[in-house]
Amino acid sequence: MTSPSPTAPTDATIAQEQDWNHRQMLQPVTQPRFRVWTYAQPGIVLGCSQRKYLDGVLARRPQGVDVLQRPSGGGAVLTGPWMVSASVVLPLDHPWVQGRIPDSYQALGQLHVDVLGHLGVPCTALPAGDVAQANPRTGALVDWACYGSLAPWEVVDARARKLVGLAQRRQRTGVLLVAGTLVTVPDWPLLCHALGFDGDAAAMARRTVACEQLTAHPPSAAQVAQNLGDALAHALGAASAPSSE
Repeated sequence: MTSPSPTAPTDATIAQEQDWNHRQMLQPVTQPRFRVWTYAQPGIVLGCSQRKYLDGVLARRPQGVDVLQRPSGGGAVLTGPWMVSASVVLPLDHPWVQGRIPDSYQALGQLHVDVLGHLGVPCTALPAGDVAQANPRTGALVDWACYGSLAPWEVVDARARKLVGLAQRRQRTGVLLVAGTLVTVPDWPLLCHALGFDGDAAAMARRTVACEQLTAHPPSAAQVAQNLGDALAHALGAASAPSSE
């Protein structure tokens, strides 16, 4: 891999992550920027169309679990020590985000495949044409959860279980790509209970997979975060934004 990232990933809260994402898009993006995130504590992030769940989540969440609603769409996400995330901000004319919207995920998905493969985790990026066939392979969809279904170029194992989820936000100022890698098995019962869908915990476990389930020598979250930051710096010619930004 390349030399270490200028700024090593440090644990963040979901509020810090979402605030960074928001501020990057306030002005026209002129060059690629990224941050890699790790988390010490669980957090629940709802999509912009999921406000109907917010009061219930706030009432049912365990003590110490942060909850917020992001301005972009998609399903609920459970962050925590089991996840490494990345935020990548690109100019509108960047090669990664040209063509059809689903195609914008391809380069970031493949970069994750390369990083995880280097760490001994076998996986592949799911082509857009294979999504319809792959989605039902692991049972019923969980449509309220980000990790409850598959999208183009998300990273999966040989059984089509989701390992890395992808999302994006497009504005006149630029494009935000986000990715979340499951390093260890998430606490799906926590998320499902908070959303009021306790019965979906088993389906979430069937539809997803973590690095620790795919190799006898699983990498730590810190290893994944460091290697991912190195790979993004090399691919984008960009340094990780300072944690104070």
